[in-house]
Amino acid sequence: MSVYKPFITSDVIVSPFKVNKLFTFKGATELTSSNVGIDRYIGRNITSSLWVSGSYPTGQINTQNEILVYRSIRELYYSNYLTSPSGSLAGTASFNTDGTITGPAYTTNYYNYLSTTLPTYRYIPTSSNATIGVISIPSNLFGEYLNPTTVTLTSASITLQDDGLGNIISGSTNVGNVIYEHGVIILTSGSFINNFISSSNITCSFQSTVTIYESQYKCTIRQNEFNFSQNPTLVSGSSNSGIMYNFATGSYFDPYVTTIGLYNNSYELIAVAKLAQPLPLSSVTDTTILVNLDL
Repeated sequence: MSVYKPFITSDVIVSPFKVNKLFTFKGATELTSSNVGIDRYIGRNITSSLWVSGSYPTGQINTQNEILVYRSIRELYYSNYLTSPSGSLAGTASFNTDGTITGPAYTTNYYNYLSTTLPTYRYIPTSSNATIGVISIPSNLFGEYLNPTTVTLTSASITLQDDGLGNIISGSTNVGNVIYEHGVIILTSGSFINNFISSSNITCSFQSTVTIYESQYKCTIRQNEFNFSQNPTLVSGSSNSGIMYNFATGSYFDPYVTTIGLYNNSYELIAVAKLAQPLPLSSVTDTTILVNLDL
């Protein structure tokens, strides 16, 4: 039978913790399958002023425009690094009273989603028709962010690895960047684009990161609570007699706990915790059962 007791605020503790899961996908077929959806794009710095809708298509799942891919990546992640891979210089311009400007007026106040506060190396080619490669991992795979140092790309005999600081490394050479919180891998070295963007012989491996919230419920039974049973089999004779068997009326008889049920405010059962073995309730001290629920 069941008995109910409401929780108070101090009975519930919610603790967040990070969990990781490793994914590895081999070949273009796995990358583009419906339950994966990792797309690859080529971005191109086409300087022509003439815009033609549908021109320069790129993408293996969703078609985008090479010009828009390049400009989006440049604006989001490299706008502070166009004049130098180490970052643009601070603005030193003087605004004169006659409306003229003296000195360089660099703008370095863009937010480029840096992975560290340490000095960062970010390079993007800016010459006419320069190309970049972009690998886009959907959020349902990388979760909240890609776990640093876990991103690996392999094509033929070439392996690229992230260094945990947002850089994609081939040996000791920086060939691109990874934006952990967006699931975006950017290759800025032209020699690697065909191997990892256009080729079907590619393996992509990474760990996702998700926050799970563990709720701990402290179920405390006082020494004077629930020290009787509502089980109808303890009643002798007719179920309406109200006379219990002798063994159930002695001081040595204590109910046992076998199951803890968690209910919402509408008294709907939402979770069940089974004890490994029946637990006798004490008549001289409190009994506390901890229920952990991960969501």
